[in-house]
Amino acid sequence: MKSKFAYVGIRVTNLQKSVDFCTKILGMNVISQSKIDQTKGSVVVLQCEKGGPILELNYYEKDSPYNVEYSVGEGLDHRAFKVDNLEKALEETRRAGHKPVLELKAEGGRWACIEDPDGIWIELFE
Repeated sequence: MKSKFAYVGIRVTNLQKSVDFCTKILGMNVISQSKIDQTKGSVVVLQCEKGGPILELNYYEKDSPYNVEYSVGEGLDHRAFKVDNLEKALEETRRAGHKPVLELKAEGGRWACIEDPDGIWIELFE
């Protein structure tokens, strides 16, 4: 599968405080915000400059199955890779023994997550 590294998503315990820190202290700009009903989560995407690296902040509600105990320094939520054809990429990952652990469809697109050998989620999207 050919892919392009796109961004890193980190899990945060207080979304507004994290957004305030990134915008007011680090000078980042919010480029999008959304809620994902399937995960009971909220996502804020930030960037310092147009075309620069992207940081995605992920917050999960208390009753979300993805709201697990938070340990400082272990908040990596996922790494994301853009693929040309999501269906083809998922076929390849399944053949290699990496079936999706989550497939989502929401306003703005569809994506799927597989696990790397250490259990960290790898998001694939078109």
